[in-house]
Amino acid sequence: MVWLMILLVLMLMVGPVMWLRPGPRQRRIVPLRNAANKAGVKVALEKPPLHDTNTAMPAYRWYFPAEAPGPRFVLVRDSEASEVLKFYQGDWRWRIEPLRLLPAEARETLASLLSRLPQDALVVESSEAALTLWWWESQGAERFLTYEADFRRLRDALAGHADRPQPSRFLSQEPGETPKPDEE
Repeated sequence: MVWLMILLVLMLMVGPVMWLRPGPRQRRIVPLRNAANKAGVKVALEKPPLHDTNTAMPAYRWYFPAEAPGPRFVLVRDSEASEVLKFYQGDWRWRIEPLRLLPAEARETLASLLSRLPQDALVVESSEAALTLWWWESQGAERFLTYEADFRRLRDALAGHADRPQPSRFLSQEPGETPKPDEE
């Protein structure tokens, strides 16, 4: 009887410790997020730009340089999009379409990337600050790194193509004054 009590007490002490062990999903996500961080991708849990979604979702961000902001657009996977949204390609629809035509290199890279993304990748968003992938992290670090290079290429192709023009250095000149060429 004493041994049974000792065993029960030990199980009560060890039980909570076993709950602290990471589960299979956590063991897969930690190397994925570490690989993303090493590649310069910022990962955050935030509310995605989807209707009727209040839960936080992983957002993987590739930031544009401050001097070369990106265009604003949001692409949503068909499974999360309304039929009234404009079709883009495959099973993706524009929620917010860019105001200007994207550069050819960016269009090609985006099309290739969208055709390869996993089904749990629900939103690809671009803002002046960053290019963001919203997904449920279904794949491992090795597979993610195959997308990462294409996202970096897409970010570089979109950089400097913001919807709003950058303030001109000529805004401070007097009316009627002609701009002076750069001196070298």
